[in-house]
Amino acid sequence: MDKKKSALQENKGVSQPETTSKSSAEKIKLSRVKQNSVAEFVTRILEGNITFLSKAITLVESTNSKHQQKANEILERCLPYANNSVRIGITGVPGVGKSTFIEAFGKHLTSQGKKVAVLAVDPSSSVNSGSILGDKTRMEQLVTDTNAFIRPSPSGTSLGGVAQKTRESIILCEAAGFDTIIIETVGVGQSETVVHSMVDFFLLLKLAGAGDELQGIKRGIIEMADAIVINKADGENKQNAKIAKVEFNRALHLYPLKESKWQPKVLTSSALHNVGIEKIDNMIVDYISLTKENKYFYQKRNDQNKFWLLSAIEQQLKANFYSNKNVKKALQEEIKNLENGKTTPFSAAKKLLDL
Repeated sequence: MDKKKSALQENKGVSQPETTSKSSAEKIKLSRVKQNSVAEFVTRILEGNITFLSKAITLVESTNSKHQQKANEILERCLPYANNSVRIGITGVPGVGKSTFIEAFGKHLTSQGKKVAVLAVDPSSSVNSGSILGDKTRMEQLVTDTNAFIRPSPSGTSLGGVAQKTRESIILCEAAGFDTIIIETVGVGQSETVVHSMVDFFLLLKLAGAGDELQGIKRGIIEMADAIVINKADGENKQNAKIAKVEFNRALHLYPLKESKWQPKVLTSSALHNVGIEKIDNMIVDYISLTKENKYFYQKRNDQNKFWLLSAIEQQLKANFYSNKNVKKALQEEIKNLENGKTTPFSAAKKLLDL
């Protein structure tokens, strides 16, 4: 066959790309992180250096014990500079338009000179545990904003799809000067409950005309929401959104006044057309002002710290239990006994815990 006429011939000088496995890429990434001292990390983070903030969050998310130790030192030094932001949790079923809403809301805040950090918790792939949705690709305008920082994290196996290290990431973002922290959840399972335990204001996004009115009331999610926003209130769905607003308002008045003395509001928005965003921002400002005045804001922050403490203890106990050599060996034996009908799950668990 004539090489000149072959469509399969290889051009000279074009090298084939080298393939790097995921684990190798992670090792390279973390080896770069290790080169910087704790003091340098803290200095750079306090200066608002996004690169070092990202590296620090990578350390926080690492399961390596040495990385965890370094991350803890960084967190301890950053802690005095944290707790100076407003933390907003945003949740809703997949397809409700969370990413579009957060982008519109984030752009509105940055236009006022505020610094916004978005901790977007992606669903994890069951194959390689990586993020599936990739929020950065869905917030094209916000990701290029110099006053914004977006960190998508795979949810992993933590409760409700909320990344285990989100709380630590909040502290680092606050130390880096971000005055508004937005936490986006997958919006499935019990993620709402977990996010509610780490934010000052909890916003529930809903869709009109999708059976969400009844679902919202049935699930009792309204008890946790400080506000409900009917999103995608545009075009033919505008009328449905008005009807849904009335239904949710009726449902809200069935509940007693919150401990914060705040009466939850129902608003409509079209994130796509940037309609209703300013009203939502003003509502959150009113909430923060009220709760700071009646001291509920600070009480809730203290309650959150207690909750985080207990969660950290539970996670550490669980990690210590499963990493114990005797437990690992006995666990396999008890699983075999279970399969052979020689024990019950409760008896096996007690035996393992007694170790």
